[in-house]
Amino acid sequence: MRKNGFTLVELLVVIAIIGMLVGLLLPAVQQAREAARQMQCSNNLKQFGLAALNHESTNRSLPTGGWTAFWVGDPDLHFGKKQPGGWAYVILPYMEQTALWALGQNGSISNDSTQKEGAKTRSQSPVNVLFCPSRRASKLYPYTGQPLQNMSTCTESAKLDYAGNAGSQGTSLPSGWSNKGPSSVEAGLDVEANSSIDGVINSKTQITLAEIRDGTSNTMLVGEKYIIPDRYETGKATGDDLTQFQGADDDTLRKTSELPRQDRLSYNSGGIFGSVHAGAFGVVLCDGSVQRISYSVDADTFLNFGKRSDGNVVAF
Repeated sequence: MRKNGFTLVELLVVIAIIGMLVGLLLPAVQQAREAARQMQCSNNLKQFGLAALNHESTNRSLPTGGWTAFWVGDPDLHFGKKQPGGWAYVILPYMEQTALWALGQNGSISNDSTQKEGAKTRSQSPVNVLFCPSRRASKLYPYTGQPLQNMSTCTESAKLDYAGNAGSQGTSLPSGWSNKGPSSVEAGLDVEANSSIDGVINSKTQITLAEIRDGTSNTMLVGEKYIIPDRYETGKATGDDLTQFQGADDDTLRKTSELPRQDRLSYNSGGIFGSVHAGAFGVVLCDGSVQRISYSVDADTFLNFGKRSDGNVVAF
């Protein structure tokens, strides 16, 4: 009586075919996962745009860039040029994060222990929307920057994978300020922004929509920022050593006078836009719409994209 079954050769052929199918399937699964992560990243940018426009509607200006790298947010200094914290701090109340924004509130402008400890707790509170899911997890990373004027010392903090559009120059501090900024809160309150700023978010800025004369649909508000890949986890990358709520600095602001890049091991820069995504990086415009910009964008076009009122046409 003949028995039905597979021969060894048939079994090996079936295993080989299954192996080939799995090999074809895995890249497709990975691409689908990356597409989902990229969609989430674009959604993060959309939330920034909506929050910034709500901020503008309430305060009559787009979010400020804060003071300098030596300062973080203080809820008692509210909004506008008197607020030392960066744009990511300023928009928290417009992203349903008012409790986080209000940490350290002490009813005065003094930097007492309540304010400083509140700022530390805030810096150690990761906010998912501030992280690109393709790059790294929403968690704490080493803090390797300098001690700050209005935050208690810490060794870990959350990070920020996005940057405000500082225009052609990048971070531009008020006349007479060093990177440390004012020596006290009182000394920093009424200082005016540098008049040469041509972007949208920078140190001490209070830019209105009316000042964006090139059109809100032609001017970048916030974009993904470049980080060297081998330092995602170390806190030692240029432009990634501080907190997510820092004042004006390359951790929170980037320039358009240099082309964006995809993250790569061979280049360490804290001044440019870019991302981990292949082909293009994401931005949100001043009208709240989200767009992806190719890394091969024309240099003059990208430069003009960062300027709010230079009169040049932007065409991608």
